[in-house]
Amino acid sequence: MSEKPIFIKMKKNEKHRERLQDKTRLLFRVNLIASACCLVFAILCWQLMDIVRVIPQVMAGFAVLNGLNLLLHRFHNKLVITYNIASIMALLGSVAIVLYSGGINSPFIFILALIVFAGYVTTRAYGQVYLAINLLIVVLIFSQSVGGVGLGENVVPEGSRNLFAFLSILLSVYLLGGVFGRNLLSAHHRLYRSKGEMEQRMQEKEILLKEVHHRVKNNLQTVSSLLRMQSRSIEDPDTLSLIRSSQNRVVAMAMVHEMLYMREDLSKIEYRSYVQELGEYLIRSIKGPQNKISLKIDIPEIELGIDTAIPLGLLINEAVTNALKYGFKDQDEGQISIVLEKEDKTDYILRIGDNGVGYPESVSHKTTKSLGLKLIYNLSRQLRGSVIRDASKKGTNYIIRFREVAHAPFHTIA
Repeated sequence: MSEKPIFIKMKKNEKHRERLQDKTRLLFRVNLIASACCLVFAILCWQLMDIVRVIPQVMAGFAVLNGLNLLLHRFHNKLVITYNIASIMALLGSVAIVLYSGGINSPFIFILALIVFAGYVTTRAYGQVYLAINLLIVVLIFSQSVGGVGLGENVVPEGSRNLFAFLSILLSVYLLGGVFGRNLLSAHHRLYRSKGEMEQRMQEKEILLKEVHHRVKNNLQTVSSLLRMQSRSIEDPDTLSLIRSSQNRVVAMAMVHEMLYMREDLSKIEYRSYVQELGEYLIRSIKGPQNKISLKIDIPEIELGIDTAIPLGLLINEAVTNALKYGFKDQDEGQISIVLEKEDKTDYILRIGDNGVGYPESVSHKTTKSLGLKLIYNLSRQLRGSVIRDASKKGTNYIIRFREVAHAPFHTIA
């Protein structure tokens, strides 16, 4: 069963959509406000500061083109394209204004830092790219200023330079703190709130899932109890054996659900403890508490999902039950060995057997009437595996190769 991975994937997708929506809203707000500020700045340059060349034209041009850029986003709906077009226009426009308003001494140079900040708001990669570009531009502007190579003249009149500096710094502070800061804080609060809501819903789903496993375990235990009660009125040994075998199969499944709801990770169980508990239960159930059957288990720290754990548990149940009923039929002494090894990420080898009397080579799952032997082979196929009988050892021993089932649809093991 893969409930938790599905929930996690849904949670990640929802968080990604929310982040994308927040970034889109932030981009539109910042660009609309930046365009409006540039338009106002251009008007102030013309009317108030007598700046008639380059700077007002660049400001007004950016405002108009950025408005068209935001309008085009409605058609292609690609945030990265819209952001990069706006950033490149802002970068080119800012460099032009800096060059024509004093070079390295221009107060408008702080707008370059705003472009870098906008890059980091979008993604870390874009932030690093624009940081490198802007650092290079600042170095080049400084070099041409120090070297006396003027790439552009200062078109700001002498009497308007203080006001231009004041308005440039005011624009930088307003966009960085008042626009970016406020909107980022608002987006952060929304993300924090949505994260809390998602975690709460996730916790509710996990509680519900634990309750489901708990109820399934209780229902299976109820079925086991009914079978046990029914067996008390049965005198025929063969029928009684069938009822008890069915009861043990139900218990093997119930144990998986019990271990799942007791764990933090609801998608997998620690398999060694499960096999240990199942093996000990079967020995007590079939041979009684006073027996000399030893259980040798060699399983590393392996966690298996429910779609693998249940059919594998049923397979182990059948092999151990057959060993106890037929391998040690007339004796209460012997050893059952269960070894589980992991070959790679999804492939496993199960070596399970006993040192009892065994059964003839002529008997196979195709010719026998034993349900247990048929189930061993059918369950191995369900696990996309194969069964080989190991004739080199005393008793009945199997080598079972199988694969972990990621998510199994409803199927029958008949």
